Amino acid sequence: MSKIIASAAIRGASRLVKQAEEMLEKAITEKGADFTFEFPDTAYYMPLIYALTGFAVKNLADMKVALSMAKEQLHSEPEEKIWKPYLGEALDSGMASLFAEEIIMALRYIYGLEPATDPETGYVYNGFITDTIQRNLGIQLVDGTMPGFAAVIGAAPDDDTAVSIIRELQEKNILIFLAGQVNGNSVTKQLLRKGVELGWDTRIVPVGPDTEHTIYPLDWSIRASLIFGGKKPGDFKGHLKYTKDRVFAFALVLGELDDIKWTTGAGAINMGYPAICDTDVPVIHPTGVCIYEEVDKEFDHSKIVQKAIEVRGLKITIEKPPIPVAYGPAFEGERIRKEDMFIEFGGSRTPSFEWVRMKEMDEIEDNKVIVVGDSWKEKYEKGGKMPLGIVIDVAGRKMQKDFESVIERKIHHNINEAQGVWHMGQRDINWIRISNNAKKEGFTLEHLGIINSTMTHTRFKSIVDKVQVTIYTEEEDVLKIQEEARQSYKERDQRLGGLIDENVDTFYSCLLCQSFAPSHVCVISPERLGLCGAYNWLDCKAAFEIDPTGGNQPIKKGELIDARYGRYTGIDEYLRKASGGAVETLNLYTIMENPMTSCGCFECIVAIVPEANGVMIVQRGHTGMTPVGMKFTTLAGTVGGGTQNPGFMGIGRNFIISRKFLAGDGGIKRIVWMTKNLKESLREAFTKRAQEEGVPDLLDKIADEDICEDSEKLLEFLSSVGHPALEMESIL
Repeated sequence: MSKIIASAAIRGASRLVKQAEEMLEKAITEKGADFTFEFPDTAYYMPLIYALTGFAVKNLADMKVALSMAKEQLHSEPEEKIWKPYLGEALDSGMASLFAEEIIMALRYIYGLEPATDPETGYVYNGFITDTIQRNLGIQLVDGTMPGFAAVIGAAPDDDTAVSIIRELQEKNILIFLAGQVNGNSVTKQLLRKGVELGWDTRIVPVGPDTEHTIYPLDWSIRASLIFGGKKPGDFKGHLKYTKDRVFAFALVLGELDDIKWTTGAGAINMGYPAICDTDVPVIHPTGVCIYEEVDKEFDHSKIVQKAIEVRGLKITIEKPPIPVAYGPAFEGERIRKEDMFIEFGGSRTPSFEWVRMKEMDEIEDNKVIVVGDSWKEKYEKGGKMPLGIVIDVAGRKMQKDFESVIERKIHHNINEAQGVWHMGQRDINWIRISNNAKKEGFTLEHLGIINSTMTHTRFKSIVDKVQVTIYTEEEDVLKIQEEARQSYKERDQRLGGLIDENVDTFYSCLLCQSFAPSHVCVISPERLGLCGAYNWLDCKAAFEIDPTGGNQPIKKGELIDARYGRYTGIDEYLRKASGGAVETLNLYTIMENPMTSCGCFECIVAIVPEANGVMIVQRGHTGMTPVGMKFTTLAGTVGGGTQNPGFMGIGRNFIISRKFLAGDGGIKRIVWMTKNLKESLREAFTKRAQEEGVPDLLDKIADEDICEDSEKLLEFLSSVGHPALEMESIL
């Protein structure tokens, strides 16, 4: 690394450390050294400092200790370093900068300056990225839907170039964080001027206006090592290796670099993140701890994204239907407001449905799209609203009747990933909108058929050989065929309703999260879906047919060892191999003895409440306290990372209404506290299960956060309503 760059990095670090010190002294003077602080919705204090040093910053006095660590990194000799070995002056200064930036942002939160607001536009930046958001995105990061993330820093030469770069990143399904500026301009402002929708829904997340705000995505990155990787606080080598090997991030630095950009980049280099610049910077290929090709340049903005992907070593394959609008998961969260809408279908406005049905090979013509209706083009051109029926006929040598529903559920993603097209619901309660912009680009009803034909082939290539799509536009036709579809839905539900664990000899694994949590193995049965909520037994069965070497593998149950707790010889044998020996045995139907491991993507956490002889359930996103004295984020920190934790377990929310939910511990009658959100969202199905268990009023006897948030008041409530858990045998 050249002396010029090293000098810039060291100057930038010195400036940031000084700024942090001045801000901290002011805060201590005004608020006192014992003034407490925590970033919103995280269990990891100041995540980067906590991960790398093991030191939990809880108040201003702790910040002073952490800042002393940063200061020691700047000029001391290797043997004098407080928390890690010598990397070289510039790289050590980069780590000092990240510590200082984390402290600066914490102090800005204390004074109400974060999340930042742009004074020109009034736009409110995202600020700190919460644990909840990270866990929500977990499954997309591990299943390849979101192959990496980019920090875009600075400003493009013009607004159109900024849009072009961001759209290319979106089409490649990259999560995008925006920070920094050049001479008062930024990519965030450029996108706002062009009317680009920003936020988590579109995977374009402006975290703040300054380069220092890059600490937020770096915090987000290091938490992946804590949440999913099971790395312990203080294991800096383990964390830095994890971020390099498993968190696929890179930076696009647009515009001239200053000292702060260089020093922040030097910190990111330690985490294994390359930077691609559009200015004439020295190309750097240093060697050392967790470092590889780190700084490169590309002047052609039409090539800069591809250059970054190549340098980071990402493998990205994009299947795009032949349609006139952009396509990819990044557009799935787009909203189409009424004023932006050209036409809509369903949503109680018009009759509408979607239906996948299995056919014989000679009954359909591959890739054929038929639009039925004498005057559909005239009706479509008028806009407004129309009836719509989408029938997708599929045929294949490996196709099975049970796969109809699996393919059908993907219609939502197929349609939503088209820019300017919006889909909600399924079956006969679907709702579709097409925007004015999509219509202007030439999007028609035929393209709905082309999308579903192309993506059904792509997503189910090993089980589907032919796809034909028929679109009905006349209300009489839609209503007639809708009745046929409803009969099919009913027959399908009855068939699948009888699918229980005892009636199959094969369960399935889900190993997708092993890319983040190497020792975690999900075991998925007909009555227990994956803890992320995204994969059920049929999904896994179809996935194995599609990719026999993929993340969903069949597990022969083998001999039954324990009927009550759900232990099988075949599952134990598979677990030992798939977890590398980390997990020896598994009980599927209990929380108390060798429960299933968790990666970090779980929808809910079940935790024992010993005083109440039962369990509580809290869902991801709930920020309040729970009767076990921990919030969701704190609980999640103890449950994840691929370890077995008796008394605690991550689950998918629909497992709560399964007959196998804690069947070995007494089932749903053990639930004594559950968040109000869960109670309401599961009310109908839960009440049906409670009736089956002989306690039809059970839901009303389960406390929630409006009733209590501590165990003492919980016991009072349970006693007053006569909760059955109080009369059951001890759960311990």
